[in-house]
Amino acid sequence: MDSKQLYQEVILDHNRKPRNWGRLDSPSHHAEGLNPLCGDHIWITLEVSGEQVRNVAFEGQSCAICKASASMMTTNVKGKSVAEVEQLIREFRDMATGKLDVTQEANHLGRLAVFAGVKDLPSRVKCAILPWHTLHAAVNQQASTSTEGEQDPFAEVVGKQ
Repeated sequence: MDSKQLYQEVILDHNRKPRNWGRLDSPSHHAEGLNPLCGDHIWITLEVSGEQVRNVAFEGQSCAICKASASMMTTNVKGKSVAEVEQLIREFRDMATGKLDVTQEANHLGRLAVFAGVKDLPSRVKCAILPWHTLHAAVNQQASTSTEGEQDPFAEVVGKQ
């Protein structure tokens, strides 16, 4: 199976059956994320105990790429330390923007590497990154984030797509 076919199958599977869909009853951290250009709008809730992400959930209205990215993100960060989560956020962002070649450079992305091809679809990069922006905001106790303007925490990295 080639990487584009695998990418499409993963996106479709996670879009149809998103993992960790919903909202936690008593989150310790939460954030809202918005991509105003395409309309993706998600909410992430986290239960952080000590320095570990014990539970995570997401919900919202978004395209298939955003929903699949959020679904895979939540399964990958559950049980990780906040430091490990921040490292995954950086690596995913760098991969999606073409700054990290997952086939050549050491990373912790594992199955998330299926999103490496999004770098070749500039109009979809922010769709894939929005859940990660929102997770970053939640971990850092910021109520909301956006993929546009001054609220975009990675504007200098992603640039204007």
